[in-house]
Amino acid sequence: MDKLTISIFGSKCFFEIISEIKLFTKFNIKYYEDLKLCVKDAENGSHLVVFFRDLTNEIKINNFPLILANKSLKPKNILSNELKEHLKMPFTILDFNKKIVILSAKNEFKKNSLIHLSGYIVDKNERKIKKNNLELQLSEKEINFLILFSKNKEPISKNFVLKTVWKYSAKTETHTVETHIHRLRKKILEKFSDSNFIKNNSKGYFI
Repeated sequence: MDKLTISIFGSKCFFEIISEIKLFTKFNIKYYEDLKLCVKDAENGSHLVVFFRDLTNEIKINNFPLILANKSLKPKNILSNELKEHLKMPFTILDFNKKIVILSAKNEFKKNSLIHLSGYIVDKNERKIKKNNLELQLSEKEINFLILFSKNKEPISKNFVLKTVWKYSAKTETHTVETHIHRLRKKILEKFSDSNFIKNNSKGYFI
């Protein structure tokens, strides 16, 4: 697991303080003067960002861990996501550390729920599949079906799907798998314009 970086924007003084505190030596501590660079690095790496002023009108807040520290009340528009926390100033180092622990745990849980599958991201917790800023809500069975694809490099047979996802016997005569694949293909086509999402050959289905 990559070492988490605590990225500070808006208070160089705070950056200098926590850089000297032993409690935070397990993190990389980085200060940014360039807001866009701070956000870019957070989106592309293992960063937890601390903003020291309300930036809701300046940037688009994406899905990275964020602590907003200011003198205002908790802003609903920026902190509706589970990976966002608020600290009302003034606050103690212990208050700050508690927020870091909470967000780190949430972020790790979130990362473990994501599966990368043929250019898509499957979120097991939210039961969604995402690509290019588009997302599609899926059923529990559809998610379990996609998890099978992520765990198997070879095509998976109808009987294996029946046994693993639906807990049916391999001898059971049913068109359940074909019906669900047809529905899932249709959903993917309508949302992502992808007509080649689930393929099949003599050995079974594959992505």
